[in-house]
Parts: sequence; C-alpha cells; structure tokens
Amino acid sequence: MSERTSKEDASHQASAGPSPWILRFAGQVPAGRRVADIACGGGRHGRLFLAQGHPVLFVDRDVSGVADLTGRPDAEIVEANLEQGGWPLTGWDFAGVAVTNYLWRPILPRIIDLVEPGGLLLYETFALGNEAFGRPRNPDFLLRPGELLEAVRGRLDVLAYQQRVIGAPRPAVIQHIAARRS
Repeated sequence: MSERTSKEDASHQASAGPSPWILRFAGQVPAGRRVADIACGGGRHGRLFLAQGHPVLFVDRDVSGVADLTGRPDAEIVEANLEQGGWPLTGWDFAGVAVTNYLWRPILPRIIDLVEPGGLLLYETFALGNEAFGRPRNPDFLLRPGELLEAVRGRLDVLAYQQRVIGAPRPAVIQHIAARRS
C-alpha cells in the first residue's frame, strides 16, 4: 500500500489551495472537457477545474473530502482503492488528468493512458531526497530522478518537467511533469 501524507498534512495542503504547478498549466486543458482528479483527497485540483467549467471525475479510496460535491451534475465521484482490485477507469479518457502527492507505480501506465488526444497530464509527487524532510520516506513511494520523464517517453509530449526542493506548504523534494498527448 502506498505511503501517504498524514491527515494533518492533507488538510494543510487542501487549505493551501491548488498546487502552483497545476495552476500554471490548468488553462492549457481543452476548455469544457472532462478532467480526472486521481487520488483527489479533498479535491483541491478538481475544484479548480470545476471553477473553470470542466466536468470532473474525483477518484479516491476515501471520498469524504469531496462529499459536498455529491449531486452536482458536473462532478462525478468514484470511491475506489486504486491499489487493490480492478481498475475502475477502464474505457475512460480525459482532456486533463491531475495527480498530486500520490504514487503507486503499478498504475502509472494506466494513468497515462487516461489522457485523450490533445489532453494534458499534470502530475507531481514526492521524489528521492524527500526523506530528509519527512514523509514519505520509503523509496518505494518516492520518484527516482527522471522517472516521470521515462514514464511518458514515447507516449506524451513533455511541455515542462522539473525536480526541485519546495518550501511550502512544507519543505519537500517534488518532481513535476506537464505532458500532452499528440
């Protein structure tokens, strides 16, 4: 099972608003098209896309953080443990796929497959070196240098990539990618 940030960290991140990386590229997702917020937690990125006029699919093993969106015609909520059981998104495709602070390598190719032609993958999570700052520390849940680049090689066109130390909402080593399917 993946190592995740603590509830306190997740709450802090949700209150911090969308990630600057996601904000930087959100406007490049084709207008009005469906977006997936994978391992959504409180839905901070899906909520951003809802505000921009996108229908959004929120997916998490615990959907209590997005329960307030139940019944909205532009929000669909799927409760699923992506690390156990079947893949709940077979046959789906999205103009935008956002994943932050989550890594389960066995499904990374499936996440990439969700991006439709012209669509955008926005992915950021912790990388090796983060263990110096806190959780996650287990290398099984930390990206190796260049790992996101390798994951999309030959499948998506990279718009931007970086691995760096960030200071807020707490110090961490993060790897980011924005990539488009031709």
